[in-house]
This record gives sequence, structure tokens and C-alpha cells, in this order.
Amino acid sequence: MNADNDSSGAFVELDMQVARQAAEEAAQAAQQVISDFLARGDWNVTLKSDQSPVTEVDVAAEKAIKSVLTTALPGAAFFGEETGKSAATEGNGLRWLVDPIDGTKSFIRGSRYYSTQIALEVDNELRLGVSNAPAYGERLVAEAGKGAWLDGREVHCNEVTSIDDAFFSAGNLTTLARDAEAWARYAAIVGRARRVRGYGDFCHYHQLCCGQADLVLESDVNILDIAALTVAVRAAGGIITDMQGQPINDATTSVLAACTETLHAEALALLQGGCGQ
Repeated sequence: MNADNDSSGAFVELDMQVARQAAEEAAQAAQQVISDFLARGDWNVTLKSDQSPVTEVDVAAEKAIKSVLTTALPGAAFFGEETGKSAATEGNGLRWLVDPIDGTKSFIRGSRYYSTQIALEVDNELRLGVSNAPAYGERLVAEAGKGAWLDGREVHCNEVTSIDDAFFSAGNLTTLARDAEAWARYAAIVGRARRVRGYGDFCHYHQLCCGQADLVLESDVNILDIAALTVAVRAAGGIITDMQGQPINDATTSVLAACTETLHAEALALLQGGCGQ
């Protein structure tokens, strides 16, 4: 699946179609596992070393996802929230990044705000993303350079360029709130935005890709939370970095995403203590 194998790109295109189908099938397999557990209405909950909860549903869903993905691309590396990392068996530069239930705390409480996140990285570049939110009734599929589709309909980010006109949504903010100066800079954005909400998790990224939100900020994430969504935001025409303006990578712990580069730059300037003009 390395582009160097075929200068025409035909081999890459063929395999990306296989990868996309596998990712959607894996998301559907996870959805079925989740649905079965919900119908049963009973599952075990334990705490990880970082005190975050994990349910047997998470583990079962990830196993179902992994089975589909490793069958479709058996040589690819796999990085899962629950089963950890497995190395590639071939030097093909492929890696799956998977969170079977992003929003486990919401899931445990019976909230709709959880999703399955599946991304494919090719030669260290995020190329494919599937964000499936069955309880919310949405599936966002995106491919780098091709586009983003919500339930089969192509979607695009808005064209807002000023915070004064922006619909702003913030998610996890624990780390940001612990820094008084950073919190004050965040407040400068809140004070100017046209509308402020906290949809969180997958939801505000889906909204950003569809033009329903214009600016998203979170201070506490990991790469498995946002890999697929990063592909989607970019493919829909938006820009996504961390809160310091650095590219998304395995070490990323925060997000600043916007529908346009101009809006992103303005928000970033405010976060860094500038005037944002």
C-alpha cells in the first residue's frame, strides 16, 4: 500500500478502497457487539491504571474490530485502546488506530455521546477515518484528499473566518482549567464567540465537518480519541492542530480545530496571549 510501489497510484487507490470497506465493516461489527450488550443490559466495569473505566463491552467490541481489520490487511500494525499495540508483520507502513468505545463514561451512564473510532495511518500519515456513533445515528467516513461523508452525504466545513461569527464548542478542559492564565485566555474566546456550547466527544467534530460548528477546543485527549476525526476535519476542509498549533501525532493531548485557517489562527493567537486580530 506504499505509494512508491506504483507511481500511477492505482495500487494505492485499490487498497484504500479495501481499507475503507474493512473500516466500515469493523465499525458495524462493533456496533453489533454494543447493541447485543445493551439488549442484555448487564456488563462488568473495571478501572484502568489511570482510573478511567473500561467495560467488557469495550474489550469485546475491540476484538470484533481487530478481527475484521486484521483479516482485510493482515500485515498492518494495530494500536487499540484496550488491547494495546501489535507490530506490523510486513514493512508496509500501515497502522490501524482504534478506540472501540470513545466516551465510555457516557456509555456507562446511558448517554448517547459515545462512538467507535477507527483510523488508518499510511507511512505515518493519517489517511482514513471512520467515526461511528450508533446511538446518535451518525457515521462519518473520511479519506484524505477525497472528502468526508456523513451517512453517505458529502459534508464540508463552514467558511467562518472570525471568532465573532463562530459557533464554538469545547470538550474536555481539565488541564486547561488548572492553569489560571490559560483559562483566562480561553475565556477571551468564549467572550467573543457568537455561540458557545460544549457538545464534546465525537459530536462537535461531526458538527464541525458539517458546518454546524466552526471552532472546537479540548485540552485532554489522546491520539486514539481523535485520529479518525483528524482525517475527517481535514477532508471536510478544516484545520486541526493541538492547542499550541503543532501537528497531530501520537503524543498529542489537546485539540484546536477550526473550519478555516483564518479562524484557527485567530483562536490560536488568543490562546497564546495575543489579540487574535
